[in-house]
Amino acid sequence: MAERGGPHLYTIPAHRAFADALAAGLIRRYRGDPLRLARGTVLLPNNRAKRTITDAFVRASGGGLLLPRLVAIGDADPEEALAAAIDPADAAEPVPPAVAPLARRMILARLVSEERAAGGVPIDAAEAVRLAGDLARTLDQLLVEQVDPARLSHLSVAEGLSEHWQRALAIFQLLLDRWPRALADRGQIDLAERRTRLLGRLGDRWRAAPPEGFVCAAGITAAAPAIARLLRVVAELPDGLVVFPDLATMMDEAEWQALGPHGPDLVTGRRARAIETHPQFQLKLLLDRMGVNRGEVAQWRDGGGHDATAARARAIANAFAPADFTAKWTSLPAEARQLAGVRVAELATPAEEAQAIALALREALETPGRTAALVTPDRKLARRVAAHLGRWGIDIDDSAGRPLSILPSGTLLTALAEAAAQSFAPLALFALLKHPLVRFGDARQDWLEGARALDRALRGPRPAPGLDGIAAHLGDDEARDAAVRAAAARWWPQVQALLEPIAAVFERGPQPLVGMIAALRETAQALCGDALWSGAAGRAAAALLADLEIEAEAGPALVDPDSLPALLRTLLDEVAVRAPQGGHPRLAIYGLIEARLQTADLMILGGLNEGVWPAQAAPDPWLAPRIRQELGLPALDRRIGLAAHDLASALGAPEVLLTRARRDAQSPAIASRFWLRLEAMSGGLRRAGAIEHWTRALDDPGAHLPAARPHPSPPLALRPGRISVTEVDRLKADPFAFYARKVLGLAPLDPVDADPSAAWRGTAVHAILEAWVTEDGAAPDRLVPRALAMLGDARTHPMLRALWQPRLIEAIGWVLDKTLALGDAGREIIAVDRSGTIAIAGVELTGKADRLDRLADGGLVIVDYKTGKAPSTRAVAAGFSLQLGLLGLIAEGAGFEGIRGTATGFEYWSLARSGDGFGKISTPVDVAGRGNGIAPEDFTGVAARHFSDAAALWLTGDEPFTAKLVPEYAPYADYDQLMRLDEWYGRERS
Repeated sequence: MAERGGPHLYTIPAHRAFADALAAGLIRRYRGDPLRLARGTVLLPNNRAKRTITDAFVRASGGGLLLPRLVAIGDADPEEALAAAIDPADAAEPVPPAVAPLARRMILARLVSEERAAGGVPIDAAEAVRLAGDLARTLDQLLVEQVDPARLSHLSVAEGLSEHWQRALAIFQLLLDRWPRALADRGQIDLAERRTRLLGRLGDRWRAAPPEGFVCAAGITAAAPAIARLLRVVAELPDGLVVFPDLATMMDEAEWQALGPHGPDLVTGRRARAIETHPQFQLKLLLDRMGVNRGEVAQWRDGGGHDATAARARAIANAFAPADFTAKWTSLPAEARQLAGVRVAELATPAEEAQAIALALREALETPGRTAALVTPDRKLARRVAAHLGRWGIDIDDSAGRPLSILPSGTLLTALAEAAAQSFAPLALFALLKHPLVRFGDARQDWLEGARALDRALRGPRPAPGLDGIAAHLGDDEARDAAVRAAAARWWPQVQALLEPIAAVFERGPQPLVGMIAALRETAQALCGDALWSGAAGRAAAALLADLEIEAEAGPALVDPDSLPALLRTLLDEVAVRAPQGGHPRLAIYGLIEARLQTADLMILGGLNEGVWPAQAAPDPWLAPRIRQELGLPALDRRIGLAAHDLASALGAPEVLLTRARRDAQSPAIASRFWLRLEAMSGGLRRAGAIEHWTRALDDPGAHLPAARPHPSPPLALRPGRISVTEVDRLKADPFAFYARKVLGLAPLDPVDADPSAAWRGTAVHAILEAWVTEDGAAPDRLVPRALAMLGDARTHPMLRALWQPRLIEAIGWVLDKTLALGDAGREIIAVDRSGTIAIAGVELTGKADRLDRLADGGLVIVDYKTGKAPSTRAVAAGFSLQLGLLGLIAEGAGFEGIRGTATGFEYWSLARSGDGFGKISTPVDVAGRGNGIAPEDFTGVAARHFSDAAALWLTGDEPFTAKLVPEYAPYADYDQLMRLDEWYGRERS
């Protein structure tokens, strides 16, 4: 490569593999002296690029090679450790150390919390930590762009802002005043400021005394002033060179100048808006800040092993022309618009897209030595692809890593914090107790048995809060599921002992964060042992908690325990855990940052939808867009330009597959603006038809064979010989549901932490009325106090107490008034909640009467309390809802112990709204003798006949238990999935 006068500037076009071309060129340039290569220094954007360039040197050398020093300088990422070349230990005047990232976050959170409280808008610690993250990013941008914060005080544009932005700006200025003092007290500076100083010193040192070896800055696109100055120094070194990735040297000058940034208008003083969303804007800004012209940049002559054609690079440049210049597309020759080697696959859903990508990666392995990589900003898509590749035993890791918050160690910590914050409400408690890391190892099986027993015991409405509330719930011997609760009660003490320390801490209310973090760590250790801290995720979790315990004192003074889960989740989300190396040698998954400078024979660019690639611009809650523009900070949508450059660079691979899904998890998706540009410029890209077909065919069963309507017919010996009056309607309307419940023994479980259902409310009302009669002797002054006592019980669901109490009290008052009025007429209550049994039609018929009254003439009245509406007369006429008649039949057959008589009255006492109040008495029989119903004296006989017919068919006969036989009287869906209702219902009736 011939030496040139002036700055030594080069670019490797998009159609060449950057890393391989760079390595080949440097080896050729210094091949005469192998040690000369080893004495050199290569400046790179990040640590991922260091590994990429190392691999490229290995491939290019074909044998042993002494590598140059590789130094990452491009990003202000705290994980990117500054090499000794930039931060020498023997510096005459050391640069102050940088504040630790978490310490900075906690200090800023404290400052934000204090300023918000002083402004009359207090926020909790979790929100303060979240806002501190946004504040830290804005501060970093000010530091990286070297913007003096004092300029904020002199901006006239601030006067025209809305009240919200003015308030945010005022708080921001106060924070800017306090933050430097907080750093000075610690003797530290911001990491971005430290990096800027170190880069400046390095440039000064090299300018004064050029290093002995060569210096090459390669692949750096960051346009920070400090980096631009350093690159200018490197370009002017005697043996220095700067190599840009995909600088558009052939771009029309008018298009290039249109990108900006623009100077102020001579008349108005306003600046035209730069096109920061263009893939070349960042490079143009970098050149401007370096003080060099695009014409001074030469093309790097060497190529790599994964190069596409030069025509591809020209087509890519045309596709990303600024919007005002896209009219030229219509006049371009066909060869300038073609994207040969680029295919697209458009799938229906993200699941299909992941399947298609996995198939394309799997296909690449069929060719020996062929490499392939997926590049996507969608980490969910990346995880899905990795899971699909597991189908073929292919181990592949996402180099962008996964958030600690979704890995086992992170989810355990958030589950524990959430359970403690919710006073161990059932759902949060079970998420903790059933976590895969809890009691990991030999003891887990016994632990899960206990957790399952507790799961059954806590079904239904939530018990009283706290660990003691659960213990009291399990110790209720009078509950209908007392046996289930007893089994859980034997296991619960060991759980309570483990959780009591953190429960005691959380019960203290707002307190310093360090105590809660210590309790969280100790309880997590007690639950999981060392398994919690093992592996990459465990080590990351341990490091985060250790740092948080150290730095918590610098954060908000008092933290509400309720905010700890959100605070913890925010911090865990920001920790990326990368798997150790060892995945497939020819396949890779990259994020956008990790993919820079990478290449492969096949590059798959996935997730090309708006909001994904490019992502939506993240808002800045501190500085309004107009303020950012006046300060010269990057526009919020500059990341779109970076994403465009990433896409353009990846399009330079020999073969490229673009993929998108037509809809996401919630709604139809819009194709990425980049996808649409490529389609519009090229006139339509070639479809990857084979991949799309294989994706649909891979899991296609060929033909769907839905299940037929089930109609099991067990032998007589297995058919129940005992039935409750409440099950008769189920037997007749939906025999299969009866079969599932009584023959198979499959009873539906209540949801965990369920809202009080109608059945639960009915049970509560029955318990009140029963206790009022049996324990209070139906004393008029005891009914309402008993109802209030039930509502005031700690075990009563808060929603029930808040929403149902007014209705219940009014309905209970109506019951009392009616009972007293009927008592004055000679009617008395003789039994409540009484169970009875008789033999009829070859089976035992059982039932429980809510209330039995004796009339003055000796007749019996069967009363059934309803919290909802009573059954309709239409259902009774159809042979359903005959429960009162069957109870009357049991009474007349002496089935209720100690009660004799003829049932002459049948009443539903509904506590639901009726007219302007609550409460209504209705009857299923024709009391008035109008001839439009069943006469009271015939009701038990009609009920007996209908029951006998049903018993003869299904209980003592051989009739199949057909699903949904009379669907209009089978409203419950408890067994619809078991009977596979959706597969046959409707077709058989059509």
